[in-house]
Amino acid sequence: MDKLKVITIFGTRPEAIKMAPLVKELERREEIESKVCVTAQHRQMLDQVLELFNITPDFDLNIMKDKQSLTGITTKVLTGLKEIFEGEKPNLILVHGDTTTTFAGALAGFYQQTKVGHVEAGLRTFDKYFPFPEEMNRRLTGAIADLHFAPTIGSKENLLKEGINEEDIFITGNTVIDAMNVTVDEDYKFENEKLNSIDYKNKKVIMVTAHRRENWGEGIENICKALKEIVEKNQEVELVYLVHLNPVVKDVVHKYLEGIDRVHLLSPLDTKETHNLMDKCFMVMTDSGGLQEEAPHLGKPVLVLRNVTERPEAVKYGTVKLVGTDISKIVSSANELINNKNEYEKMSKAINPYGDGMASKRVVQAILYYYKRLNNRPEEFKII
Repeated sequence: MDKLKVITIFGTRPEAIKMAPLVKELERREEIESKVCVTAQHRQMLDQVLELFNITPDFDLNIMKDKQSLTGITTKVLTGLKEIFEGEKPNLILVHGDTTTTFAGALAGFYQQTKVGHVEAGLRTFDKYFPFPEEMNRRLTGAIADLHFAPTIGSKENLLKEGINEEDIFITGNTVIDAMNVTVDEDYKFENEKLNSIDYKNKKVIMVTAHRRENWGEGIENICKALKEIVEKNQEVELVYLVHLNPVVKDVVHKYLEGIDRVHLLSPLDTKETHNLMDKCFMVMTDSGGLQEEAPHLGKPVLVLRNVTERPEAVKYGTVKLVGTDISKIVSSANELINNKNEYEKMSKAINPYGDGMASKRVVQAILYYYKRLNNRPEEFKII
């Protein structure tokens, strides 16, 4: 029987982190011919993940340029993938999550009448502009996809409400948990010496990221003002802010927080450094989607600097709390975790609803089942 040809497509660091363990699992299967295509929607940060997981792409569109637009990304991905798909004629392409690469990759597959598998399918905020453009990227990809790998039962229910055939949905858990089983090391020493000098045992170290488009302007300003107040009111707190390189974010953060005692403004770290900082920190404050899944796996409470989230399971199970960008709410929520041991333990010991480290295997088993290479439908991820 011929091998199934599967092309995995991704273009940003978050996608790469979550697709890397799946790529490695595809490579292990004799029934599958696995190929990797990167768009390099993000270049440097993507390359760091490829090196970490020892992945050499078979195809690299290398589309990134300064001040790139969503339209530019979409058209370059569509054009580049058309040629690859026509030459390779894959049985299946795999895309991940909600980036512009994801949607454009799925659309390119549809135009070639090639089957599309959507990893991390079914997440919704039900507001097409929050997050922008990710919410619509994910919804449109879901409308195109033939196979839907939903991380949770809630994601599956969203897909069912949209008319997706239940037989085509597989609850797998999230592949990011698989990745963290590789990247986190209890005895890890940072390449960044500033991080090695921090007293993680005696200080309450807060890891911060905030850069989403919907927070540009007043949102980022409010976040910075709140962080300044938190540090000034709590002498035991040290803040590590991983500042996005986009000047729209970077300039504001440095304006409000540069030079403040116990505040460390660092450039974004590579994946291994980021995961191990998360492992050593006290709590996380972020507007990222991925960190809402990663931090609970390590027992770290998360304050989400957004008004809505496409990951409601974490809110339901108490591992994250939505605080938005209101200064007083951010400060009061942080102070409660810093000063109330019971509240902190309630969040840090809550159930992580996102995975058990077996998501990649479930995805591959689902593919083999769909193509009748396995007789039995794989068992699905369940929150215990």
